[in-house]
Amino acid sequence: MEKHLECIREARSRIEGVIKKTPLMYSDLFSELSGNHVYMKPENLQKTGAFKIRGAYNKIAQLSDEEKEKGLVTSSAGNHAQGVAYAARALGVKAKIVMPQTTPFIKVDSTRKYGVEVVLSGNVYDEAYEKAMEIVKEEGATLIHPFDDMDVIYGQGTIGLEILEELPNVDAVLVPIGGGGLISGIALAIKALNPKVRVIGVEPEGAPTLKTSVRNGAVTTLSRVETIADGVAVKRAGDKTFEIVRDYVDEIITVSEYQLMNAFLMAMEKHKLVCEHAGVLSLAAAAELSFKNKNVVSLISGGNIDVVTISSMINNGLVSSGRLFCFQAEMPDTPGELLKIAQVLKDLNANVIKLEHNQFKALNRIKNVVLEVTVETHGYDHIERVKRGLNDVGYTLRQVY
Repeated sequence: MEKHLECIREARSRIEGVIKKTPLMYSDLFSELSGNHVYMKPENLQKTGAFKIRGAYNKIAQLSDEEKEKGLVTSSAGNHAQGVAYAARALGVKAKIVMPQTTPFIKVDSTRKYGVEVVLSGNVYDEAYEKAMEIVKEEGATLIHPFDDMDVIYGQGTIGLEILEELPNVDAVLVPIGGGGLISGIALAIKALNPKVRVIGVEPEGAPTLKTSVRNGAVTTLSRVETIADGVAVKRAGDKTFEIVRDYVDEIITVSEYQLMNAFLMAMEKHKLVCEHAGVLSLAAAAELSFKNKNVVSLISGGNIDVVTISSMINNGLVSSGRLFCFQAEMPDTPGELLKIAQVLKDLNANVIKLEHNQFKALNRIKNVVLEVTVETHGYDHIERVKRGLNDVGYTLRQVY
């Protein structure tokens, strides 16, 4: 452990002046939800919008002149790509980045703006990695692995040093997991300095890569991954990261897409933080902890998310938290019917934000019309009151969402 700690400290010296030392932010909201004292480590505010610059810069800065002259190649779901691109430009090295074709536009565009070549290949990270390895063999380029490389891991471990320095009495650290490089570095740093601190990984239910591997006792390739958290949609973890996680990580929690959407909305609405799906894994897991009244750090790993996805996530979050309710009701196409429904909604304080009056959707198009209404609500109890209120005046509803 001492050797690992020394390498992480050297990494911090190497990247000092390149990265931002992101400050911990106390969250009243997530503290109340979890029954603990929750501090957020906002790496979404990092240069390039994610923690990945730490490991990428630490790795590339140590390459020999010969390795640099060959050019760099890496595969990434987005954030490591920007970290490598930033470091390559800063250090004057050519780089080629392979990203899945499904990568959000903001990550592709931001990577290209650093002056590197971007190759889109495959649908998930693992397929992009295969393409990157082909390029390594064909061109002899130097591979910068996004997570299964000790210099990359040591760079990510600098986050652990910062957490312990700012909050020495921390009890637990929640860390998003993709391939495992981030949590490996943080675990090595924290366990070397204070083994009593719990290091807890968080994965989406649709991509439990390291949880499955640890349970099986060996690196396991998932048959498929399905999650909105594209930054951690990895089928196979690294050999190095598996061993570190197995030996030094206390627990791995999985969270649902529903929990991710809620956490995203709460972080944006209450803390004004823009986070990507993978970035809020640790916030979504805060309420799942088995202990109470402890000092907990939730690491927000990144914030590279495009505005179209933000809009979709906000709407999904509002629906999943019971704050948007859309229903259809078939009613007689006669004067006054719409007023009856409007009066019920007014009395129940349900604010109409969208309304469609469509005769062609009705089963009896001669006499009836279908009304589709979207209202702003205050939770599931409020939705039930709206349903009962409309049922009481004779309407049968079909809930759209």
